This record gives sequence, C-alpha cells and structure tokens, in this order.
Amino acid sequence: MTKKALIVGASGIVGSATAQVLNDDGWQIWGLARKPQQQTNVIPVAADLLDPASLKAALSGITPSHVFISTWLRQPTEAENIRVNSAMVRNLLDALSPAGSVEHVALITGLKHYLGPFEAYGKGALPQTPFREEQGRLDIDNFYYAQEDEVFAAVARDGFTWSIHRPHTIIGKAVGNAMNMGTTLAVYAAVCKHTGRPFRFPGVEMQWNGLTDMTDANLLGRHLLWASTTSEAANQGFNVVNGDVFRWKWMWGRIAEWFDLEPAPFDGTVTPLEQQMASDAVIWREIAQKHDLAEADIDRLVSPWHTDADLGRPIEVVTDMSKSRRLGFLDYQPTDDAFYALFEKLRSDRLIP
Repeated sequence: MTKKALIVGASGIVGSATAQVLNDDGWQIWGLARKPQQQTNVIPVAADLLDPASLKAALSGITPSHVFISTWLRQPTEAENIRVNSAMVRNLLDALSPAGSVEHVALITGLKHYLGPFEAYGKGALPQTPFREEQGRLDIDNFYYAQEDEVFAAVARDGFTWSIHRPHTIIGKAVGNAMNMGTTLAVYAAVCKHTGRPFRFPGVEMQWNGLTDMTDANLLGRHLLWASTTSEAANQGFNVVNGDVFRWKWMWGRIAEWFDLEPAPFDGTVTPLEQQMASDAVIWREIAQKHDLAEADIDRLVSPWHTDADLGRPIEVVTDMSKSRRLGFLDYQPTDDAFYALFEKLRSDRLIP
C-alpha cells in the first residue's frame, strides 16, 4: 500500500529534502504551511498551526499514515518559544486524531537538546561530547522538550509510534528559512568577492581549532524515512549527523576555494557576521541586478545571527550516531561535499552568482 505523508514545513530546509526522499520512494505527500509553495508531487495544504479551527478544516479528509514535523516559529523569549511551538505540535496532532490514520510521528529538533536554548546556548553545565542520546535533558526550560512532551501525550491517547531526530547544523537549500548557515556563507562569500572584502571567519577560536560536525538535509531526509519505517527504530530519539568531523580552519579554506577566494588569516579576533553584513542589503541588490539573480532581498537568504551562534560556541561539539549505526542506518555524507552540492544548487537556481 502507498504510504501517505504529511510534512509540516514542507518548503523548509528539512521539509523540502524529506519531500524529495519520500517522493523518490513512491509516497503520497501533503505539504502543510501557512503559505505553501509549489513543489513537485506535493499536495499543498494551507493552514495556521496556531489556529485550531482553521487547522481542523484544512486537514479534513486528509489521512496521513506518517507525520513529519519540521517547523518552528522563533519567539523573543524561551518562555514564548515553549508556549507557541508546543501549541503548534499539540494543535496539529489534535486535528489529526479523529481520523485515526496516523501510524508514526517524526519530530525534528536538534542539538539544542544538549546545548540549551538560545537564551542559555552553550552555557552552564553541559553533557560531555560526543553527545549521546542517553544523556537526556538539561535541567533548563527548552521548547524542544515541550514539543516532545506534546508528541508523547498524543502517543498516549492515539497509540502511534514516534521518533525524535536531533540534527546538528543543517546544510540544505531553502529561501526564507530562519536558520540557514550554508546559504548565509554562500551569500557572504559572494559579497566578499564582489567588494574585495576579506573572507573572514566570524567565529571564536574554539570553533576554528576544535572538532565539529554537521548534517546534510538529504541525509536527514533518508534518516527520517528509515526511522519511520523500521520497527527496531520505533519510539526512540536519534542524533543525526553526516558521519565525518572537521575543524573550521580546514573547512573555511575549502569553502573559500570553491568561491575562488583567499581566506583571511584568523588571529582570534571575533568578527560576527551580523556585524560584517549589517549594511549588505544594498550591495546584494547590486549583485542580484548585475547577475540577474532570482532573489534580491538578502534577508530572504541569510541568517547571520544563527551562523554566529553556531560559530561562537565556547565548546567543541561532536555528535555520536552509534545508536543508528547499530540499528542499520549506515548512510555517510562528507560535509565539504554537502556544502559544494548546496552551492551548485544555489548557483543553478540563480540564488548566488
């Protein structure tokens, strides 16, 4: 029988990659968003997760066997993040409950499960790295935990299986995404090349010299498919990373080389992207006009605040995937190749010159 998926946030970095993976596997796919985008073989569903009445109406007659939740709304405080983002999950699962079609729910969160929310990011008492799933929750409020609890409450009521997926920083394509390091660095590189500014690492010495890892969106999509259809993987939380580790002092040169740039020497001085790119909107419009790019609004492409948060962490961050490996998920993706594939896609879609 054809599996039926509802992807919440289908046009985002994770959602669009997951849609492609499921489409290749022959699934029927609905994509839910407030303003759905046109996607190949994805049936658009326009709904507001914070409006239970409209959500119930929009989902009437839709009977997914699998639900993939890959969206969130950033709020000014963690208390608001908890209130808003837990309500979104609760409202969604409440609206789907009467049909009784859901067999599995996959929730995508991230390594802030171990690092803490943005208000306390990488501070206080943190578990040792590599992060392992059994390390559990920090003793601090975190909207990821609140979202998980909404899934668990719905499981107790409706009896479906679940999986929690915790990627590191995700490499993938999406326009208008709130957390998008790959496209942010591509735009930054294009601005540096256009203006002659130095291609300067914006982070701290710990990230420059320390080990880290990342998550390719396509690999994450394959992990979602695997966990949601493999009985041994049911009812568990998983870390999801590419499988390699690197130091930014190496990766920065790899990215610079792709854009035919000379990386600026790093002397330990922190120069955040929010500061470096504060006045780049006008420059980007010039670049977009010169190269006939598809998006002239730099704010639709970059999220410097998020890249600064990742590259400003005071601890080394590496992630263990032994649980998935033991259960049979063996996919591997070199991170530099993931960046290159993204840059090629951005260029072919006329999003960077």
